[in-house]
Amino acid sequence: MAALSVAVVLLDRWTKDAVIDALPVHSARNVIPGFFDLVHTRNTGIAFSLFADSGPFVSEVLLPLVSALAIVFVVVYFWRQSEDAPAVRWALALILAGAVGNLYDRMSFGYVTDFLLFYVGDWSWPAFNVADSAITIGAGLLLLDSLRKPSPAPDTSAA
Repeated sequence: MAALSVAVVLLDRWTKDAVIDALPVHSARNVIPGFFDLVHTRNTGIAFSLFADSGPFVSEVLLPLVSALAIVFVVVYFWRQSEDAPAVRWALALILAGAVGNLYDRMSFGYVTDFLLFYVGDWSWPAFNVADSAITIGAGLLLLDSLRKPSPAPDTSAA
């Protein structure tokens, strides 16, 4: 699972660096007309630009602190999972990688680079990145796992 986290963090960093090198800030390159663009945006907030206009205390202190605490929580939760809960462990590895990738940006640059923009007509999803995708997929896996029917507890009563 550690290999998955490391691979996602490296992919996140590589894609963000490629966008930074290829596109000026606030520019776009159309990939699939009417559906998908590569963009170069700087997000000082959290997912989907929430809290982006909240000021320097939130973006420079509160958000990195919350991100760091979330990473600690995910690591502790990961290590408490048994080997027979692979879906949960995969999910947590993805969430951890996404949180680390975005925290690295936030601590290094004061913002997170987002570059994937999907839209249809006038409707568009907020721009996001590989780290955001990993967090979303991990959260989805956790949700799916929580909906599974629990296996019955073994009977420990004496016969």
